[in-house]
Amino acid sequence: MTSTARRAPRILVRSAQLAIAVSAVADVFRAAAVRDQYVDRSDASESGLISMVFVYLTTLAIVLFLVWLTQSRRNAQELMPGAAVPSRGRTIGMWFIPLVNLIVPRGIILAIGRASSASWEEKRDTTLVNAWWAAWVGHGLVLTVASRVAPGSMAFLVVEEALMIAAAVLAGLVIERITALQNAALGATVPAEPLAQA
Repeated sequence: MTSTARRAPRILVRSAQLAIAVSAVADVFRAAAVRDQYVDRSDASESGLISMVFVYLTTLAIVLFLVWLTQSRRNAQELMPGAAVPSRGRTIGMWFIPLVNLIVPRGIILAIGRASSASWEEKRDTTLVNAWWAAWVGHGLVLTVASRVAPGSMAFLVVEEALMIAAAVLAGLVIERITALQNAALGATVPAEPLAQA
């Protein structure tokens, strides 16, 4: 059997991490501009421009993350064929189904991580994924509540953006950990050369 597993290209890993970080920083500027526009009733063109840039950056981050995730899923499936790794369609699709995307993608990341290597440390690595997921979902919940309960609230803005930055940093660490585990496992599973005929 020929293995199709391969190391995630370093440029893909770094690009996904950078895009996520830049998108999180852009979100801080977007939130501040929207708040200023709401509080000061100022011209919406500045907040609109910043929001548009944020959407482009976030779209790029999503695409790069999903490309990395698809590569990692394929590697995990090759590294541990019997593992319960979701299909490619499910791995990508569950991120786009409302409410389902608050729960299922976390499990997909955990399944990929566990199947990536026997070195997956259940307590440490699962905690990392859970912290990232809590910050990510927490950001979304605070953003939703703030927009309904207290639009323009500086306190809500600080909390939601702190959670966004935390989620971005933790996402970068999750990407780094799963990639490192897979690269180490792939390096250890170099196919043996055939025996020479005597």
